[in-house]
Amino acid sequence: MTAEQAKKFQYWQYRTIIATMLGYALFYFVRKNFSFAIPGLAAEYGISNTSFGIIMTIVGLIYGLSRFLNGLLADRMNGRWHMSIGLLLCVAASFAFGFSPAILGVELGVAPHSLVVLFGVLLVLNNIFQGSGFPPCARLLTHWIPPHELATKMSIWNTSHSIGASVLAILCGYVMGTMGSDLTGNAEAVEAIRTNLTTLNPALLDNPAELEAQVASAAAHVGAWQWCFWVPALFALAGAVGLAVFLRDTPRSVGLPEMEGTHTKVEDNTNSAEYKAFLREKVFRNPLIWILAFANFFVYVVRFAVLDWGPKFLQEARGMDPADAGWIIAVSEIMGIVGMLVAGWATDKFFRGRAHRTCVFCMLGAAAFMAMFYFLPSTSPVVVLAGVLGMVGFFIYGPQALIGIAAANQATKSAAATANGVTGIFGYLSTFVSGLGIGAMVDWVNRVNPGQGWNYVFLMMIAMAVVGMLIFMMMWRAKATGYDTEEQQA
Repeated sequence: MTAEQAKKFQYWQYRTIIATMLGYALFYFVRKNFSFAIPGLAAEYGISNTSFGIIMTIVGLIYGLSRFLNGLLADRMNGRWHMSIGLLLCVAASFAFGFSPAILGVELGVAPHSLVVLFGVLLVLNNIFQGSGFPPCARLLTHWIPPHELATKMSIWNTSHSIGASVLAILCGYVMGTMGSDLTGNAEAVEAIRTNLTTLNPALLDNPAELEAQVASAAAHVGAWQWCFWVPALFALAGAVGLAVFLRDTPRSVGLPEMEGTHTKVEDNTNSAEYKAFLREKVFRNPLIWILAFANFFVYVVRFAVLDWGPKFLQEARGMDPADAGWIIAVSEIMGIVGMLVAGWATDKFFRGRAHRTCVFCMLGAAAFMAMFYFLPSTSPVVVLAGVLGMVGFFIYGPQALIGIAAANQATKSAAATANGVTGIFGYLSTFVSGLGIGAMVDWVNRVNPGQGWNYVFLMMIAMAVVGMLIFMMMWRAKATGYDTEEQQA
């Protein structure tokens, strides 16, 4: 590659990284907005937590399957159009969700089953389309970033989902607190909201002041949940257009040669029998990919357990108020971003691109700090609890980012998306344990041993982290990449 070509390559590399970071962050705008709409949906339509839980479990599994199928597609498709069209379809599903009551002619009050079913169908469709977010990125980044830089630069890229989720939280918080219709003067609407809230949470009847505060807040912003879908969708719509304008596919698409040392025998023909054999060799019959996939299951169990159940655990097991619990989880997320960056840097700096070795130490660190948190007394200062749980986030988000990088390197750029589809579906299969499994365990243990449910969950999480570490150790001696040109390193 000439000096002029190298300069042009670097420009397109950074352009690709920035465009895909912003694009993937906007996928979160039309994926995680549902969580912020739940309080409004519950108050206005009386939809139960059980219904929401069933929907979220189903869509989580659908998303994992979609990532796998889109991984197969991404290695054969132009990443520019795959990602931009996928985001556009998510925008359409998000707009439709906001219009659901109008589509069925449903008024404020108890939601008919048809509305809940429509919500579920649209969320399933959305998560099918969401699968077109990460796989094209995995393909694009492995074409534009050399293997020896992939861990560092892709770890920076991986902060995109945390950035998207954080900005969305601020945006939807503003929407839910300022938008919607003020129906506090409509006695019928107020009574319908009061009935829904007390039906869903009878304990509010024992606290009239809290009940009336919740009723007044919900009645003052009726329909605000719809704007949680429409406003983020407008940003995502602009993002879909931006992806189509600013992205390109491979270096060849802009007249540049492919990166040295990354040539594969099938990159020029992804529809041949030879390519199918290549996929079998590099992905489906590659034990390293399956080790990474199984490890991803345990990484995601720990990650989702802290993220999804953390606020409830802290309030019920440690007696914290919601504000302190939310602050501690926020610290864990922020430390997770730092952990991703440090893990990527350490992989390239100390382990010569062998991300799986970094993951061993990350899982050990996560297990150690979870054990430390478990043994801390409930009287410990909030700052101490936040610091220790924050370190759990620091260590667990390293493997969450590095598994995708390791899978991409082992499968090479010609099968990176497929490999990430395999590891991704194992990650989202973890919702059986981190979602329904943990909830059922807490309820069962509390019935036979009152007050001990969360203790057993935390012990299980420590064990999950240790098992994950042992699985990563199985590939300790593996090469950094699956490219045939790489020499075996000790």
